[in-house]
Amino acid sequence: MLGANKNTGVLRFAQDDKKIVVGILLISLSASAFICWLVYFHAPVDVTGTHLRSLPLVNAILNGLATTALLLGYRFIRTRRIAQHRATMFTAFVFSSIFLASYLVNFALHGETRFNRMSAWWPFYWKLLASHIVLSVFALPMILMTFFLSLTGRFPAHQRLARYTFPVWLYVSVTGVVIYWMQAAIR
Repeated sequence: MLGANKNTGVLRFAQDDKKIVVGILLISLSASAFICWLVYFHAPVDVTGTHLRSLPLVNAILNGLATTALLLGYRFIRTRRIAQHRATMFTAFVFSSIFLASYLVNFALHGETRFNRMSAWWPFYWKLLASHIVLSVFALPMILMTFFLSLTGRFPAHQRLARYTFPVWLYVSVTGVVIYWMQAAIR
């Protein structure tokens, strides 16, 4: 069973839950390691960019849909509409999951998108991209833990973690769309 220290808000897990938490952390670490491998060691399969060229646009749309679902889910929970909140958060999770799969396929095919470093937008772009990347690494385990707490009926702990998960997930989704539009406009 899950407990929390009310003074510090630190989550403590029972022995069985620790296995799930470790599993979530391993999945998150594996996903991050796979993306690093794609970035630094994998040669793009389609360097000419002739296959599935629309994937970046699809990814931006998926991020936009996840953003919309997140905002609706937030609105629903603020008005105590639990069933609608749960449905929209699952929808956001599905859109984000499809995005991740599509992103990995796009990266495997085309590699890294190059941004013109001579652009006046470069200083803003790389800072936005860096914050997006760092927070996306933290977002995945936070999202999975928040869902785990909800699905196991641990709503006080879910609520405490969701207060941090929501803004991180929202930021990553919104900045994903902004980064896409900046890349598309500068190309």
